[in-house]
Amino acid sequence: MNKLPVQPYKGARDFYPEDKLLQNYIFSVWRGVAERYGYEEYDAPILELTDLYRAKSGEEIVNEQTYSFTDRGGRDVSLRPEMTPTVSRMVAARRQELSYPLRWYSIPNVWRYERPQRGRLREHWQLNVDVFGVKTIDAELELIQIAKDIMHEFGASDDMYQIQISSRKLVNLLMAQHLKLDVMQSHLMIKLLDKADKIPRETLLQEASQIFDDVERNRGMKNLEDILNAKTLADLPPSIVGSDSVKEIQILFTLLKEHKINNAVFNATLMRGFDYYTDIVFEVRDKHPDNNRSMFGGGRYDGLVGLFGVEPLPVAGFGMGDVTIADFLATHQLTPKLQPATDVYVVIVGDVLKEAQKIARELREEGVNVAVDLSGSKTDKQLKSAVKKNIPFALFIGSDELANEQFTLKELASQKEQKLSLERVISYIKDNRRE
Repeated sequence: MNKLPVQPYKGARDFYPEDKLLQNYIFSVWRGVAERYGYEEYDAPILELTDLYRAKSGEEIVNEQTYSFTDRGGRDVSLRPEMTPTVSRMVAARRQELSYPLRWYSIPNVWRYERPQRGRLREHWQLNVDVFGVKTIDAELELIQIAKDIMHEFGASDDMYQIQISSRKLVNLLMAQHLKLDVMQSHLMIKLLDKADKIPRETLLQEASQIFDDVERNRGMKNLEDILNAKTLADLPPSIVGSDSVKEIQILFTLLKEHKINNAVFNATLMRGFDYYTDIVFEVRDKHPDNNRSMFGGGRYDGLVGLFGVEPLPVAGFGMGDVTIADFLATHQLTPKLQPATDVYVVIVGDVLKEAQKIARELREEGVNVAVDLSGSKTDKQLKSAVKKNIPFALFIGSDELANEQFTLKELASQKEQKLSLERVISYIKDNRRE
């Protein structure tokens, strides 16, 4: 019989306690900022009917990236690759009952079959923040403010990352009016430009040239260069600069500056791969040369709720994954030194386990987190366990301590020891608890 593997499924992760500390820290920042803006948490099953993604995410996601299978009832189901179709389904189910604007957030586990690499695994956890019922640019402004506040809460300064902004309306206008592409050609060009930061410029141009008809190729490639070289809205073709989509982006930039968000820039090639985006899209990129990549993003997707057969709703949102954020923190040396929740480790001296358990219970009733050594090992070995677990205090309990009601409390970092009553042990630990 072959030995069973000890490693997790490729592209997925085990979370040992130290890993869970970091994940819980990330989650706590996400929750704290989202709830500061009045967002409420929701959740949903990890399994959905595959048709949901086929209709809402696009065939590429379904055919190439979803974990899909037929269940025992003959239904075609998938592990969710993202949360946006699910939250749209949930809102559609109670379209008339909910109060708008609706501010919801979630932190689901999502799965996507792709090649594991730095910053991208087959499973990850993702913060999703969505606001329903706001048709003005104020929704996008609020979402970008939330994104900035999350980055600030993680300790990031504005020069560490960049907020890139574009618009699918603008992109559609460029495809149809400036490049003269039909619907199918536009779809292919958008998918190609979505990879603009991942492939060499020469490769992109070679693939783009195959999208144009023979008659339009020379003119089309020249016009494509105009788009690729546009670093600001003013660099766009004159026929496009005066469009409503450009004016809307200009308004957003003005609002962002008023809210002291000064690291936002225009990116003409920003597409956001999902087919459901309808207007403003944005993406947050790490500027560090060792991790120069997109970290997260989102935008407006007004049409999605209406596809469920109910009255449409304006909606905008974004998603932020735990893998890319953890990489960002590590790259910029922002990962905090995280401590376990256990306050004190009870070291048993002699045959007093029963009595020590009573003391531990009293401590717990007073709000102190206590681990009792149950190994029966020698004192020095018990202490080594406490140090290895990074627990700040060790409390020695033996027959002498029980008789005198004076207990030795040791701070393991400084090696400082003191004899205290149980009452003083409790107050000292609480007063010196690591935050």
